[in-house]
Amino acid sequence: MAGITIYHNPGCGTSRNVLAALREKGLKPEVVEYLKAGWTEPQLKDLFARMGVTPRDVLRVRGTPAEELGLTRPGVTDAAIVKAMTEHPILVERPIVVSGEAAMLCRPAERLETLLAG
Repeated sequence: MAGITIYHNPGCGTSRNVLAALREKGLKPEVVEYLKAGWTEPQLKDLFARMGVTPRDVLRVRGTPAEELGLTRPGVTDAAIVKAMTEHPILVERPIVVSGEAAMLCRPAERLETLLAG
C-alpha cells in the first residue's frame, strides 16, 4: 500500500503508537510533524472533507488555547475554527492518517485498522 501520510505529533503517545503500527505493517508513511509544518486552510478543509467531519469534530481542547480563544462556545463558525487552527496548529486533534483518498483521525489508535481495511 503506497501513499500513506500521518500528521504526527511526536509528543503524543497515541500518535507514536499509530506511527509504530504503520511501520510494523511494513508501511513507510510520509511523516508530517504538523506542529512544525503548520496547516493551511485549503489543506484542513480537504482533510475534513475526506474524513467527513467538521472542524469542531477535530478541535483539540485539552492542552491547547481553544477555550481561551473562545472556540468552544456555541455558535463559533467553522471558518473561525479553521483560521485558529492555521494560527495554532496544536488545535488539531491527532494523529490524522491519510491513505489514498481516505483520511481518518486515528484516536483511539485502533481506528487505524478501519482506515487500512477500507
